Amino acid sequence: MKTSLSSYYKEKIQDHQHTEMSEPEFIAAMEDSMEPLRQFFSYYKCAIMEIETKFRVLNEQFSLDGESNPIEFIQSRVKSYGSIYRKVESKGLPLTLDAIEEEIHDIAGIRVVCSFIQDIYRLADCFLSQDDIFLIERKDYISSPKPNGYRSLHLIVAVPIFLENEKRMVKAEVQLRTIAMDFWASLEHKLRYKKDLPAEKLELLANGLKECADESARWDDRMQGIKNMLEED
Repeated sequence: MKTSLSSYYKEKIQDHQHTEMSEPEFIAAMEDSMEPLRQFFSYYKCAIMEIETKFRVLNEQFSLDGESNPIEFIQSRVKSYGSIYRKVESKGLPLTLDAIEEEIHDIAGIRVVCSFIQDIYRLADCFLSQDDIFLIERKDYISSPKPNGYRSLHLIVAVPIFLENEKRMVKAEVQLRTIAMDFWASLEHKLRYKKDLPAEKLELLANGLKECADESARWDDRMQGIKNMLEED
């Protein structure tokens, strides 16, 4: 897949621009042009299915052991074409599938929302202990929050997917966070794009969001403390 995406589609257009094509031929040509991209993105969809299954199995295991389910819900997504393009531009990468696969690690994204902070670390440890999960990078924004107050545990991993004639290692980003962390991050994401505000109001907004992040972190700590007290009895 070393062909440049831009040159690939340019060649496809040039192949047919001077040829009269019927509708079925045109549709077939377009589908042929899209095939490398469809295949490329299917790998990431498969990786998401593999990782989601692993977390759902862990959640079920904890339930069978007489414990409450640590996972509230799981969300996943494959990065959009536009998001990938903007990341390629910001990193100064060549517009090739090889470069995208090698340098962009969060094309597949899985968010695991947990009840308590300790659930996050326990699930992460269980997940990473599996012999077919390979940790590439770990960023703990819970113990060391971002300046704006963002908290979450990020894991960049590689997971094998088994296709008809091959096994491929595919990278994905896993984010683990509590309900409070997820609620704050969702609202912050919406407010962050209010760019038409004056500087003073933007500063007030940033300060207010940081205060909310700190308050939600205190709630997480208090709820974890209550859970610990209950488990001691």
